[in-house]
Amino acid sequence: MRVEYNDILSIDKIIEVYKNICSNTCHKAKLVKFELAFSCNITKILCLLKEKKYKHSHYSTFLIKEPKYRIIMSECIFDKIVNHLISKYVLLPSLIPKLINMNVATRKYKGSKAGINYLKKYINKLKQNYDKIYVLKCDISKYFYNINHDILIKKLQKDIPDKDLQKIIIEIISSTNYDYINKQIDRLIEKEIFHLKEKQISDLEIKIKIKELHSLPRYKKGTGLPIGNETSQILAIYYLNELDHYIKEKLKIKYYIRYMDDFILLHRDKEYLKYCKDKIKEKIEELDLKLNKKTQIYDLDKGLNFLGYKFKLKGKKLIILINNQTKKRVKRKLKKMKKKNVNNYKQVKASYNGYFKIANTKNFLYKARF
Repeated sequence: MRVEYNDILSIDKIIEVYKNICSNTCHKAKLVKFELAFSCNITKILCLLKEKKYKHSHYSTFLIKEPKYRIIMSECIFDKIVNHLISKYVLLPSLIPKLINMNVATRKYKGSKAGINYLKKYINKLKQNYDKIYVLKCDISKYFYNINHDILIKKLQKDIPDKDLQKIIIEIISSTNYDYINKQIDRLIEKEIFHLKEKQISDLEIKIKIKELHSLPRYKKGTGLPIGNETSQILAIYYLNELDHYIKEKLKIKYYIRYMDDFILLHRDKEYLKYCKDKIKEKIEELDLKLNKKTQIYDLDKGLNFLGYKFKLKGKKLIILINNQTKKRVKRKLKKMKKKNVNNYKQVKASYNGYFKIANTKNFLYKARF
């Protein structure tokens, strides 16, 4: 579907995406401030877009601590509206139809559940005909931070021909090219290290956490997508689209699943998967990316970790497990939440029940008394 710049120049569409943002924004203070001059703000967005003068403003950055340290970047409501507008009315109709079904992240009717269903289906098919099943599991090093702007923009120019739309998308992509972002990240790390040293935890635990903090990536000019943007999610699943088609159509891998930068190939022949690994490495490097050390070939009899679960064949029976670390984290989170917010506790509890029911965890669910 070909989209044009005029498709986003609609006050109704701007208000529509704003309403969607309201229902998904935790920081209500931002919304209150925006709504104090709601009509003026909405009109200003439309005018800037019509005059083709939109510029992305500064992000606020936050440090997330569970399940591991990571950086999230938050836009002001003004930028968030433009981001959602471009996502819904430009990127989704232009790019999603080009993606393969097995690319399951961030898409309507997809997600981790779809990935798990694909994997169960593939394993069940393969185990009927073969005694051994091997899995090449690939993971890309610091994927979001290393997406090359120039390569991404060249891809987008082919699929979104409208020059004015290209300009506004480039403005969003290039919003990581400023020194203040890395300075904010450095300040967050320093602050967290200071708090760690005040906590009553062992020196070894502090040392491990500090090492984890220092390993957080920084943005380099010309690379990286903002973590947390709606457009970033879509562009990240799109960036590897040619690789998906290469694996399916050139390497002839029938059983393949990708969730963002984490993807697996299932096959009966371990040697062929070694060949595939070398070819994928070449293709990944063409995109200015690298496979990390987690990339390796697994024997399904010994188990495979994917999408938060461990998949293992015992004879011809497929067993799905959840690791002990995840169980401990969930129990700790629910215990805290039950004391602080009962309504949220009930919602999260229901969500976790669905998560655990996929796996062979009936005893854990019973003992935990969720």
